[in-house]
Amino acid sequence: MGSVAESFIGSIDQGTTSSRFLIFNKHGDPVASHQIEFKQIYPHPGWHEHDPLEIIDSVEKCIDGAVAAFEQQGHSVNSIKAVGITNQRETTVVWDKTTGEPLYNAIVWTDTRTQALVRRLKLRLGADKLQDLCGLPLSTYPSVGKLLWFIENVPAAKEAYEKGNLCFGTMDTWLAFRLNGGIKRNVFVTDPSNASRTMFMNIHTLKYDDSLIDFFRVDPSKVHLPEIVPSADKTKYGSLASTRLTGVPITGCLGDQSAALVGQKGFNEGQAKSTYGTGSFLLYNVGEEPVISTHGLLTTVAFDFGGNTKPMYALEGSIAVAGSSVKFMVDNLGFAESSSKISALAETVEDSGGVTFVTAFSGLFAPYWIDDAQGTIFGITAYTQRGHIARATLEATCFQTRAILNAMEKDSKKALTELAVDGGMSNSDLTMQIQSNLIGIPVNRPAMRETTALGAAIAAGIAVGTWKSIDELREVNTQGATIFRPEIPKENSDKRFARWTKAVEMSKGWLGD
Repeated sequence: MGSVAESFIGSIDQGTTSSRFLIFNKHGDPVASHQIEFKQIYPHPGWHEHDPLEIIDSVEKCIDGAVAAFEQQGHSVNSIKAVGITNQRETTVVWDKTTGEPLYNAIVWTDTRTQALVRRLKLRLGADKLQDLCGLPLSTYPSVGKLLWFIENVPAAKEAYEKGNLCFGTMDTWLAFRLNGGIKRNVFVTDPSNASRTMFMNIHTLKYDDSLIDFFRVDPSKVHLPEIVPSADKTKYGSLASTRLTGVPITGCLGDQSAALVGQKGFNEGQAKSTYGTGSFLLYNVGEEPVISTHGLLTTVAFDFGGNTKPMYALEGSIAVAGSSVKFMVDNLGFAESSSKISALAETVEDSGGVTFVTAFSGLFAPYWIDDAQGTIFGITAYTQRGHIARATLEATCFQTRAILNAMEKDSKKALTELAVDGGMSNSDLTMQIQSNLIGIPVNRPAMRETTALGAAIAAGIAVGTWKSIDELREVNTQGATIFRPEIPKENSDKRFARWTKAVEMSKGWLGD
């Protein structure tokens, strides 16, 4: 193991509820890691914020914690050649160009405070043309609405904007900026997988688009947008200015869902992965040309490794509530003492006993895009037990995944043959079996499920030559995978899906003005 030639890559995985730092060897195995949860701030119903400085602090502590564990194993800190970043995507930070200090809390991707603003934007001339240009429909989800809210509602942000000092960034940009030491070096960059979530970037050119910026009536001379650079780059992301890894270059950056696709080695057209995290995200690699969805999906950049490679695109279906519905059953309703026990509770019953739970806590995302839906449980009778509701909670994510796969098939004109899975909920054998039953194809769960962090490490490693090419990565993390195969007839799953679709229709319209 500890041979002179051995090199390692670090990965910052900045998620919605925690920050982590993992150190991977060349075989894609994590050899050390450290994780810190940070505060979730909910000032009003539908509002969700993070403290941007607490996030930086948590990341730096994770780096030091993982490096300490790494050195305890007898490795040298000098063998860590580069660091990659993966991050929660649409979460938005604004800061002052002159001080480098944030002007407000970060607004998290799940936040729905921009609902009224989005409704106004939808009435603007040209709103129906936006998706063809940037790949995203208007919703509370992309970063642009959050930026507009800052400018309209936060006096400090408004003042910085008027003075031409307002810096806008998603979490990757904020991390690179602060980890490089802030305004001293002023590293101000983003990668296409993150920039494609703002609604400012043209999905075809991978550059900011004047007509998009113009539509949102943002003055480009007053707000600073980060430079868009490839997801793997030797110099553009700078290097760490502090921590035990001071001086180590940051050479890769991918939004978390793109990182998971890369970590699952979904490098080729027709490959797909589903990550069951706080939300659930399904990405389907559509190749070198973007496919603009007509069935409620988003078009996003999968990755852009620069050099002489072409950027790859994906269709994405996002589910706002996945693992967070399980957490809700534990924290808010006390169904079990931990999330992992919900699966065991669901196993105490044969089926959901006729219960259907539409987990629309933040409205419904793909492929429905229903802003005014709310969480609704149907089919409760005197027979219903806690196990039935627990099972219906797990099924909700699986039903939505099927709805997304159906849409992907229509948009891409190709049927998926296997789904690669990762994320917290994928640890539940029951959930993955339900998933395979409902979609009628095998579900492949790798043994090492830190695929998001691995994806960022791959991007960083490609930039510094740890892996010479994508071909070298094909065997990474293939040992010990579990394959779940469908165990129920198609007509059975179709019938259950029809009932789910009916429940979705009935959950609409709860949010009146």
